[in-house]
Amino acid sequence: MESMKILVIDDEAHITHVVSLKLRNLGFEVVTAGDGEEGYELARQHKPDLIITDLQMPYLTGLEMCAKLKALKETSHIPAILLTARGYALSPADLDRTNIKEVMSKPFSPRGVAEKVEEVLKECGGATEAEAA
Repeated sequence: MESMKILVIDDEAHITHVVSLKLRNLGFEVVTAGDGEEGYELARQHKPDLIITDLQMPYLTGLEMCAKLKALKETSHIPAILLTARGYALSPADLDRTNIKEVMSKPFSPRGVAEKVEEVLKECGGATEAEAA
């Protein structure tokens, strides 16, 4: 079975490094980007199973990027986890126009991110299998 692919986007290199390392150790294939625009392009290219993105980034914020990806048919189904430095709460409107499933505050533990990834993939995987049945 092919390993699941996760796109990690953050303008802080140490965060992409730590999160990628943890996910690769769990057997995921990881693609990384340093800003929202690069993340958007890579998401369209690789069509990952999940996106982990920072909120505050140059060019496109994580929220803007997720909204653009949801608007595209080929990437609209990809779930995302949003990382944020502030106590940021998404409004119902933000959730409607994106596919953000979880918001995690920084600082976070790599293990915490890994647990959220497993949770979101199980939720989203379960939904697609149920729809197929």
